[in-house]
Amino acid sequence: MAEQGSVRVDRWLLATRSFKTRSQASAACAAGQVSVNGHPAKAARRIGPGDRVEVRSPRGLRILEVRALAERRLSASAAAELFIDHSPPPPAAPPAARRDRGAGRPTKRERRKLRALRED
Repeated sequence: MAEQGSVRVDRWLLATRSFKTRSQASAACAAGQVSVNGHPAKAARRIGPGDRVEVRSPRGLRILEVRALAERRLSASAAAELFIDHSPPPPAAPPAARRDRGAGRPTKRERRKLRALRED
């Protein structure tokens, strides 16, 4: 764990396992997908304990409050101690439309019903 008062946001995101590589974390910052305390953050932005980091990643929106600092990738259990997760729960998945095995190809009417289920 880093003992200094601040650390780069891209390094911290790597340490918390929000991204697999530091390059991905830096690219997300450059694309405007990372904000610190409500303001867009560049990769070199310094953060410290108490800051609120919002990350839009392939896993969805994550809202993290910085609890501790680290510059290197840690184990999953150690990384979980670096932040407090305030993320909203993921949206509920729509019911999967299933057909019985061997039922054959769907009719036009069935295809319309399946399409309507997927669009709602």
